[in-house]
Amino acid sequence: MAAGSTMRAWTLIAHGAPERVLRLQQHRRPDPAPGQVRIRCEGFGLNYADVMAVRGLYREAPPLPSVLGYEVVGVVDALGEGTSPALLGQRVVAFARFGGYAEYAVTDQRALLPIPPTLPMGVAAAMATQGCTAWYAARILCPLRKGERVLIHAAAGGVGQWLVQLALHAGCEVYAVVGGRMKADHLHALGVQHVIDRQVSDPHRVLRERLGGHRFDVSFNAVGGSTFTGDMRLLGTGGRIVLYGGSQRAATGTFGTLRFVWRMGLVVPILLMMRGRSILGINMLRIAEHHPDIIAECLAGIKAAHDGGGYAIHVHGVFHADQLPEALKLLASGKSSGKIVVRW
Repeated sequence: MAAGSTMRAWTLIAHGAPERVLRLQQHRRPDPAPGQVRIRCEGFGLNYADVMAVRGLYREAPPLPSVLGYEVVGVVDALGEGTSPALLGQRVVAFARFGGYAEYAVTDQRALLPIPPTLPMGVAAAMATQGCTAWYAARILCPLRKGERVLIHAAAGGVGQWLVQLALHAGCEVYAVVGGRMKADHLHALGVQHVIDRQVSDPHRVLRERLGGHRFDVSFNAVGGSTFTGDMRLLGTGGRIVLYGGSQRAATGTFGTLRFVWRMGLVVPILLMMRGRSILGINMLRIAEHHPDIIAECLAGIKAAHDGGGYAIHVHGVFHADQLPEALKLLASGKSSGKIVVRW
């Protein structure tokens, strides 16, 4: 490969600990297909799905060896056939269908949003996978209504911080589950009415006490496993559980999958109907593949909300490119809050 046609990219060569299975390698620079643009990346954001993919727990990850990464921030430097000439030279935040851990990435022209040069990279990246997941969850799939009681797991995480604030702006009573004193203090500062630290006490026991005789209208659950059955017991008539992750799953292989599913319990559809309850699932990769117009709507919505003020987007850390394994270990540890980004 000619020097001018190559780029650096973090490559996943096996599954396991990030420092053992990720390599910074040379790859051919991608060319945009029709309808696509190429982005010269300032950096990229991390999501918990990255942690799952590195461990071999994310079934939709590409086959090894592969370049992960779902979102990038950078400048459009090449256009595919049929794309808008106005995009050339624009700084954007964009979705990547993998391939984001690289100096250059390609994406559908509908899966990006122009951003000003002054917008910090971490804030911009937080609007992509995490911001759009929250917008789709709380404004499109399960629109929140004033006065609803809303439970949010992993509330200090990247998606959680958006969900908390979208719920507060909708006039909801928010119950946030976090792990650790610093995260709890951060959510109290955002105005959350009820913060439960799972490191101090059993969340569902505390939630039952706080609810009194009431029930939840909505649960946003990124954890799955046993938390799902606990949420179902606290869900009221007309209640909805929105599942968008499975961080409680830790083991690989068939046994690990079966154990995770077993802990979620048995769901009987007819009983859901009789009790007026709903279970809603989100996979933003599938949404992006089949409904890119929805991704564009989510990007525009979350950007407009941010620009309108009243949203505090916490960026936990900005890592240099050679620190990617360290950044992923931090995200996997559960000790971070908000967004983690990596800069080239």
